[in-house]
Amino acid sequence: MADLFSSNTPSEDMPALHRPLADRLRPRALEEVIGQAQVLGPEAPLGVMLSSGSLSSLIFWGPPGVGKTTIARLLAQETDLHFVQISAIFTGVPELRKVFEAARIRRQNGQGTLLFVDEIHRFNKAQQDGFLPHMEDGTILLVGATTENPSFELNAALLSRAQVLVLERLSAEDLEKLTARAEAELAKPLPLTKDARDALQEMADGDGRALLNLIEQAAAWHLQEPLGRDALASRLMKRAAKYDKSGDEHYNLISALHKSVRGSDPDAALYWFARMLEGGEDPRFLARRMTRMAVEDIALADPQAQGICLQAWESYERLGSPEGELALAQAVIYLALAPKSNAGYMAYNAARRLAKKTGSAPPPKHILNAPTSLMEEQGYGAGYAYDHDAQDGFSGQNYFPDDVPRPGFYQPVERGFERDLKKRLAYFGKLRAQRDR
Repeated sequence: MADLFSSNTPSEDMPALHRPLADRLRPRALEEVIGQAQVLGPEAPLGVMLSSGSLSSLIFWGPPGVGKTTIARLLAQETDLHFVQISAIFTGVPELRKVFEAARIRRQNGQGTLLFVDEIHRFNKAQQDGFLPHMEDGTILLVGATTENPSFELNAALLSRAQVLVLERLSAEDLEKLTARAEAELAKPLPLTKDARDALQEMADGDGRALLNLIEQAAAWHLQEPLGRDALASRLMKRAAKYDKSGDEHYNLISALHKSVRGSDPDAALYWFARMLEGGEDPRFLARRMTRMAVEDIALADPQAQGICLQAWESYERLGSPEGELALAQAVIYLALAPKSNAGYMAYNAARRLAKKTGSAPPPKHILNAPTSLMEEQGYGAGYAYDHDAQDGFSGQNYFPDDVPRPGFYQPVERGFERDLKKRLAYFGKLRAQRDR
């Protein structure tokens, strides 16, 4: 059977001039791969698998342009497996059946198949389930690639049969190595100053393939002298930062913003706030999450924080972008520098847990109203002490169900306004203890 699904192997007989630089620089062995030492090193997962001769099915999770396809191809080469590449975007059930049948025939003839599935998260549950029997009987060794969190996008059954390896965006050092390798292939240095060379690498944003495409453009320019950073910026557009308002980056960046606020770091909080805006995030979403931060992480340590967020939100609605975003940015600074307390949050959760545990336990009868004589005969309202009649305005009565021991949900911290609340709580606790004697 003709192998219609084999990958696009570089044509060795094609003149180098007509081949893209990224194709010409594709590594021919794993040791030539730049970056990803955390998975390729001698003591890293793939290094150990290859040295032991036992390669398992894998899921590569990482951003674009970090070597997922290249590493999969080289793994097949290292293990003498036939390499087949498909994309979940363009492959349906009929094509999958042909792939599995070809792999079955290949196995009968004594050769295994490494099936590389790009964008594997695009397959639905039924399609993902279709891989399982062929993985289990050894017809294929699956290597999937995804830019999305496998925990959310892939079936538990598939994940249980594959090891997830995280590939990271290329570092500045990795990008410099790749640039030097490209210059060696082109047999000439880039026509850029050192500052512009750094700017070119920044434009790639950790994506090796994007960097090589930018290098190929810059290398084609006929210049009398090297370009500086500003001149480069006028010729090339900065690559848009990776940001998906419904994907991993959305949740990663809002988590970074929230934790920077919680950690009282206004500079980091402003940075992640700006990153989300630059990525196209809806400022209303940020306003909502900031209000949640005020309620969850600041709360009564600074009762004004929630109002500051709501005012900033309202200012944005009245001003619109970009002026309204300044109001939100100022609220971010206020939240980061405000005293922090999750005492109210913890108290609320503890109260919810006790409420579930105690079920339908009724209130004590002395705090129930008795609008009818029958209810009065049943003891409703008997012995109720009206707090305003007490000399200090505090009766100290029990308001929990009779068989529920008094808990201590709210434990204010020694920060901000909660210092005062802690004193009040201690004061009423002392009075209550005196009444109970």
